Amino acid sequence: MFVNRSKRARVVIAAILLFTLVSPTFAQAKTPAPTQAQIDAAKAAEAAKAAAAAAAQNNLNKATQTLNQLVAVANAATTAYKKAQKDLALATANANAAALHAQKTQAAVNAANQTIGKMAANAYKMGGDFTNINSVLNANGPQDLIDRLSTLNNLGAANSTALKRYQAAEVVAKAAQAEADRTKAIQVTATAKVAAAKQAADTAKAAQQKEVDRLTAIQNQLAAELAKAKNFRITLEQQKQLSQLEEANSNIAAQTSGQFKVWPDRGFKGRSTIRSTDAIRSDAVAFAKKQVLARLPYVWGAQGPNSFDCSGLVYAAYRSAGLGYPAWSRLNAALYFVDTKRVPFSQLVPGDLLFYSYDGSVQNIHHITIYAGNGMMWEANSKHAGLLYSNMYSIKGLMPSGGRV
Repeated sequence: MFVNRSKRARVVIAAILLFTLVSPTFAQAKTPAPTQAQIDAAKAAEAAKAAAAAAAQNNLNKATQTLNQLVAVANAATTAYKKAQKDLALATANANAAALHAQKTQAAVNAANQTIGKMAANAYKMGGDFTNINSVLNANGPQDLIDRLSTLNNLGAANSTALKRYQAAEVVAKAAQAEADRTKAIQVTATAKVAAAKQAADTAKAAQQKEVDRLTAIQNQLAAELAKAKNFRITLEQQKQLSQLEEANSNIAAQTSGQFKVWPDRGFKGRSTIRSTDAIRSDAVAFAKKQVLARLPYVWGAQGPNSFDCSGLVYAAYRSAGLGYPAWSRLNAALYFVDTKRVPFSQLVPGDLLFYSYDGSVQNIHHITIYAGNGMMWEANSKHAGLLYSNMYSIKGLMPSGGRV
């Protein structure tokens, strides 16, 4: 039954989408059609990687939380240290101001000392102690007595004032200097303590950052391994589905009557470029010939070295010729049709691929062979027939063009 043009377009798109699902990770595996046990093992490996990644993430979260706490402590310590530095600068400024004040008051003390010294010298020149009663008794008359008493009073008052100023200046200077020195000493000690706390906080933060970095690297590695395990599991499942599809199509083809010997050309497209050379195609043909002549058995999903299915023989032949991953992947027959360049039968050369479909559609291609030249082909035919050297028209449903790798 023929499909219309829009359906053909959908078929090609579907085949291309199927091709994109095939992961190159599995391309080099020895068993392209995995068993359920292999898929279950891949699932278990993926689950183990997921658990390890989750545990690593949990450890990383805890370490990050601790780091955040230490960062907060370090930031607080830095703030306290900066404040202590400011307070120390203020205390130092106050101490400097007190020292300046002490210098000024010391000058006042020195001035007072000079005044008292002059008074003492004057007292000595005038004959001893002004306050002695003899000075009063020796007065020459009432006026002289009054003058002496007045002088005595004035000198006594000056003496007392100078002495008080001297004592006050000394007290103020000593008190100011002592307070400034005390404040500065306290602030020096406080600053040293805060600096030590800051150093400890910075050290703890740096150590924790290293631990976070280490755990991050572990988590990233496990996440990558988990992604790889997941991709491998998905690829196994997809490859099994593709192999089962090819096998199912082959079974349907065996029961389908009325197939064309060669289907009409419906315009299906493939690649616009090729990846092989004459030498590569020649080597691929030689490999296929060797396997056929060795009469190796046909096994679904096998690609050697001791058994093959149809697409497995194609893959192994071109891989042995040097077109391994990433240039060439293990696909099923329908996807090889999409991934090769269309070649008319009149231009076929040994190494080109031939395709067979039970209804002429791409998605129902069920068989693939390697053209040997002169209308012949090397193929892994079936479980019953094994690997054969046969005529390209010996199987019904030949697609109307070959495919060049």
